[in-house]
Amino acid sequence: MEIYPIEIETSMSQQQLNVDVCVIGAGAAGLSVAAGAAQLGLSVVLFEEGEMGGDCLNTGCVPSKALIAAAKTAYAMQHASRFGIENTKAVIDWNKLRGHIDGVIETIAPIDSQERFEGLGCTVFREHAVFIDPRTIESASAKVTAQKFVIATGATAFVPPIPGLSETPFLTNESVFAQATQPKSLIVLGGGVIGVELGQAFARLGTQVTVVEAMTIMGPQEPEAVEVVRASLKADGVTVQEGVKAVAVSGDQAEVAVTLEDGRVLKAERLLVAVGRAARVETIGLDKANVTYSRKGVATDDRLRSVSNSRVWAIGDVAGKEQLTHAAGFHASVFIRNAVFKAPATAVVPYMPAVAYCDPEVAKIGLTEAQARDQYGSDVTVTKAEFEDNDRAQTERSTEGFCKLVIGKGGKILGATVVGEGAGEAIQLVGLAMANKKGVSAITSLISPYPTRSEIVKRAAGAYFTPTLFSDRTRKLVKFLKLLG
Repeated sequence: MEIYPIEIETSMSQQQLNVDVCVIGAGAAGLSVAAGAAQLGLSVVLFEEGEMGGDCLNTGCVPSKALIAAAKTAYAMQHASRFGIENTKAVIDWNKLRGHIDGVIETIAPIDSQERFEGLGCTVFREHAVFIDPRTIESASAKVTAQKFVIATGATAFVPPIPGLSETPFLTNESVFAQATQPKSLIVLGGGVIGVELGQAFARLGTQVTVVEAMTIMGPQEPEAVEVVRASLKADGVTVQEGVKAVAVSGDQAEVAVTLEDGRVLKAERLLVAVGRAARVETIGLDKANVTYSRKGVATDDRLRSVSNSRVWAIGDVAGKEQLTHAAGFHASVFIRNAVFKAPATAVVPYMPAVAYCDPEVAKIGLTEAQARDQYGSDVTVTKAEFEDNDRAQTERSTEGFCKLVIGKGGKILGATVVGEGAGEAIQLVGLAMANKKGVSAITSLISPYPTRSEIVKRAAGAYFTPTLFSDRTRKLVKFLKLLG
């Protein structure tokens, strides 16, 4: 990419800038692009009308994991007897718990701050920006032309068209952490990752929780993994209503009511809507930029470039692919490699991991068993290792879950699921092998320190070779070698 120094012309109301890269959105994706481009010496303009750090820092990953950590501590206090320690009922101070969440955000915030990015050389405008033509973006105080535009506006909670919902007070992940008081009861519409994570956390903090899911909770996960989570939710007192739709909503600040399609009416103090995410594409002038888009996001090729405007790229949630913070960071690297270094890089990879931070955690990478059999038929082998057989899990009295590997012809790893404490850490062993095009033997070659939970991945990998290692043919070979002395 040819480097353009920032050119600024000042009119009565707007600065006129011509730069190498113009980014809309200062979430995980946009900040990664802005930082990378600026540190490579490119001129960068960054627009953000909301909080720096985007959803992940302010209303998503960070606050939700802080809430989950608090809920996990409360759970541990109430189940300490398994270690010979007297159970203690946790007393929840919601204001202090919110202080914990806010404190975590404040600790991380400087990394994403306007000051830091200006220090890196970015020009930052904290304003709403829109395209006014295919190569120009405008805000209240700036008009920017650029060689490359990066749309990184993320996604927002999708609000389904359920009768009465728009007239009824409800929460989303963007507002649930700011409540003045902890709800005594909560209905969660949606049993995906967000709904299950938050529903379980609130239940462990003492809220009476009901999760309503039109299909099956946790979406396209291995059925055995879903069953483990379902049992855990039940043990935590969560009522799970699956295979039933909400057809009407009503209520006020004191109580909400959700009518199900079978005629039942559920009531609670608060309603949390967690039925999915919609890309933020409606208010940035994409039509004027000649950028094709839908509710799912901007239409791009595999390299994240707009299919209709070659100057425009879309990364992160708005690209309509995986809505994951680490995917956003990966997308930023794809943009830098393609747009800056002219090196072909694709955003479509078979080794993008995803983790649900419920308890137990569910981590997935690649294909499920069903997906693999659909694609590869009989050339699929499945191996499994249980945490019940893992010594570290036994010492921690946390033996729920398993590691399941889906293996193709020649030992190629097609996918994996790990369910259990620390699953998000263990899945990375599989991810490393897949990213480097290594087969299952690469995992068995690993020497795992004892005792660790991640050892379960090696055990599942070793199970692939067990039929061969202990076969009659191998026994005959051993017998023959024995004769040789």
